[in-house]
Amino acid sequence: MSSRYVSIWFHHLTTDWFSVRQPQLGLLPFVLKASTHGRMIITAANTKAELEGINRGMVVADAKAIVPDLQVLDDIPDLPEKLLTRLAEWCIRFSPIVAIDPPEGLMIDATGCSHLWGGDSNYLIDIERKLIQKGYKVRTAIADTPGVAWAVARYGKHSLVIPPNRNVEALLPLPPEGLRLEQEAIDRLHKLGLHQIRQFIHMPRPTLRRRFGPHFMMRLKMATGEEIEAIAPVVPPEPYQERLPCMEPIITATGIEIALRQLLETLCKRLRQEQKGLRTAVFKCYRVDGKIESIDIGTHRSSQSAIHLFKLFEIKLTTIEPALGIELFVLEAIKLEDHSPEQGKMWEAGGGLEDMRLSELVDRLAVRIGQESIHRFVPDEHYWPERSFRPSSTLYEQPETSWPIDRQRPINLLKHPVQIEVTAPIPDYPPMLFRHKGKLHMVLKADGPERIEQEWWLQQGQHRDYYRVEDEDGNRYWLFRLGHYDDKDFQWFLHGFFA
Repeated sequence: MSSRYVSIWFHHLTTDWFSVRQPQLGLLPFVLKASTHGRMIITAANTKAELEGINRGMVVADAKAIVPDLQVLDDIPDLPEKLLTRLAEWCIRFSPIVAIDPPEGLMIDATGCSHLWGGDSNYLIDIERKLIQKGYKVRTAIADTPGVAWAVARYGKHSLVIPPNRNVEALLPLPPEGLRLEQEAIDRLHKLGLHQIRQFIHMPRPTLRRRFGPHFMMRLKMATGEEIEAIAPVVPPEPYQERLPCMEPIITATGIEIALRQLLETLCKRLRQEQKGLRTAVFKCYRVDGKIESIDIGTHRSSQSAIHLFKLFEIKLTTIEPALGIELFVLEAIKLEDHSPEQGKMWEAGGGLEDMRLSELVDRLAVRIGQESIHRFVPDEHYWPERSFRPSSTLYEQPETSWPIDRQRPINLLKHPVQIEVTAPIPDYPPMLFRHKGKLHMVLKADGPERIEQEWWLQQGQHRDYYRVEDEDGNRYWLFRLGHYDDKDFQWFLHGFFA
């Protein structure tokens, strides 16, 4: 498949933007001005002003003398680049690779895209129609190279669709300006009477290099396809992305579901072929009005199941508002992992953390109640209770040590122990009374102490003596004394609650 590029030329980019914001300006000749070396210079003129002989670069006073009722507005610094960036992001609906082409253009890598519109001509027509609807007058062209597309969009007089492998033929009738040359080289070509590219394109290359320099040769080779010209997209496309454009805007929930299923089937087929599994994905819906609706999902284990992934998206599909219609669906796999089919075990029962059904259940719960509401912890090799475990990022992570089962631990362990007031006999008897949050608790039963030391290689400090106690209401608590009873600065803390 040969490469195809579309050049979009906004001849009146900034003035069209002002006209969109102030429609009355479209009926008047108006220009934009900026101060240059102490003089007010015209930086842009709309079509009506150009028909009156007003062009950019003129002094405002001279233009007013020609057209007394000329409307003059202040130009906005960096406006063209900001507009092009926003328009490029909007044009992603036509191709995942769209780059700005200052000062008044965009460049689209349309390779493999136009057939979705029924051919190059329909592709260009749809691009132009939708940009005109946004209020911008444009000229577009499509060719095998960015250079030819750029030249034809600005200087072409006939077909704006250049067939594959016709780069040189398309360039022949165009002026030297179509090669995006430096002004000095253009002036020299015209002085030599070379007013069309056909007059010098077949000259010996050493002669052209000697007369016009390396920049001239680079531009010529880029236009003819002898040298590759790379474009920098405003939004780098995801390596794993599937797109589904629509000939007619989709406004129904059923249509959205069909599009999502089709994209998931295509993506999962590719993932299976490359032994990859999806962990995070985004489903984007490009609306006719220019807005983008998106929903995302995540999995705890890499997945290639289109059915499972659809169920995760399905929960959020109702949040998508199609408005006037959706014209493009995009599914992007943001995070992937290696995924190899697991060998089944014929005689062993299923279940456990390795069971795929558990992963799929957790995924569905995470979509409904939020990923932050689901946690898994694994034991960690530390003595102090709050350090003896850590969160796990996956269901299938294997712990480095086992859970201690020879000692009772509270189900609800506080992240940080809470200091309490305790009444206890000496020397190492359990507490008789303790006060927590203003309430006095009388201890009826107690067990302990269990001494837990700090790791000396982490920090120096006092040990803890833990007690399991039960109050008059039958509630059970885990308390500890920090330090020896005969220390002057010992303190009591509440660290957890038993069921």
